[in-house]
Amino acid sequence: MTDSRSDTDNPSHGLTRSSGRTRTRTVTICAFAAMLAGGLGLAAACGDPGGGGSDSSAQRAGSSARPQHKPSPSPTPIWDRKPESLAAVGDSITRGFDACSVLADCVKVSWATGTEPEIDSLASRLFDDPRGKSWNHAVSGAVIADLPDQMRKAAASGPDMITVMSGANDACRPSVGEMTPVEDFRASFRESLRVLRTEQPKTQVYVSSVPNLKRLWEQGRKNPIGHRIWNLGICQSMLKDPNAMDKAAQDRRQQVYDRVVAYNSVLKEECAKDLRCRYDNGAVFRFRFTGEQLSNWDWFHPSKKGQHSLAELAYREITSPRTAR
Repeated sequence: MTDSRSDTDNPSHGLTRSSGRTRTRTVTICAFAAMLAGGLGLAAACGDPGGGGSDSSAQRAGSSARPQHKPSPSPTPIWDRKPESLAAVGDSITRGFDACSVLADCVKVSWATGTEPEIDSLASRLFDDPRGKSWNHAVSGAVIADLPDQMRKAAASGPDMITVMSGANDACRPSVGEMTPVEDFRASFRESLRVLRTEQPKTQVYVSSVPNLKRLWEQGRKNPIGHRIWNLGICQSMLKDPNAMDKAAQDRRQQVYDRVVAYNSVLKEECAKDLRCRYDNGAVFRFRFTGEQLSNWDWFHPSKKGQHSLAELAYREITSPRTAR
């Protein structure tokens, strides 16, 4: 191309003798070059064989017309594995009930917001000092129907994350017939997420599965003192007549087990509809609690060691790099 353009601009190469033929040949070559180059500016570079400066301006125009591709900014992750504040909602487990003394809450050993070093709570693992960065709105004895109100209070704190552990009391009723129906459970949990999204659209939610109450019965029944405590009225749908092994007793316990499985399915399904909600995939339900991880006062609620285990499970699930949905 450079040689052709020099020939066109320099009369010393004898173009004056055959200017017509040369002009025709040059135009033909330029058109052919443009066809081969796919319009990448080669035709403009050839220019007018009669001379002039229009070729350079055409090149500049072609260059400026090309789209300028800028690198895309890194997308903001939907799930932040290092939140800077959290609030907890739920029931007596999150309140540390019966972990320090009989029939009393002990929030300082809560798996979610506790401050006792031996617990190494979720808040302690996420922040250097959980005080001022974590709030516990759980209520001992609460059921899923209480969750929307708890969620509203938790949202008022403006936390980066809210932990949810609720549903055990919906299965732990005086009788199997009094357990919360699955659809009512779903409606309450769905309403809880709606309340949160109205108040705090970007707050993350970590949802723990409901513990396996049948596993707790299997461990607690080994302690004769636990039997006497259970007879005072703790979770009778599962713990009534703990040593009874007749068909009716086994069927009753199985019904409670199946209801907990159904509750966990609801938590998983509803949580999956919210991009900033993460279910623990049954981690708490599958965890094989031992006797030493149960309270020495009721052989049902988590002991300090049990609270420590719950904190460990939660931290592992929250910080794991899961594949995006």
